[in-house]
Amino acid sequence: QVQLVESGGGLVQAGGSLRLSCEASGRTFSSYAMGWFRQAPGKEREFVAVVNGNGDTTYYTDSVKGRFAISRDIAKNTVYLQMNSLKPEDTAVYYCAADPRGTAYAVRTYPEYWGQGTQVTVSS
Repeated sequence: QVQLVESGGGLVQAGGSLRLSCEASGRTFSSYAMGWFRQAPGKEREFVAVVNGNGDTTYYTDSVKGRFAISRDIAKNTVYLQMNSLKPEDTAVYYCAADPRGTAYAVRTYPEYWGQGTQVTVSS
């Protein structure tokens, strides 16, 4: 059974940093595209960042470009989201997603697997 488990969320002051981790288990994810989404209170879930199955292409939503960085460790079946210069508007539950088709498009539109989410709260 495929599982995605996020960790690393928490409370941080504006301007601070956090690193989220998403560990995948249940099969080999080396060719999967993996990404991050977030959902703020009262808002729809939105795409944040994705890395394709080859690991050579990344995409970010405009609001996090230059502040967030997605990376992956194939050996650990883990994807990371380094978040710097955090703002109160980054407050949300952050979800990891993965898709075996391996493309960034697949994750951005309809990923097959989801994690349970981790809360990130940025205080002003």
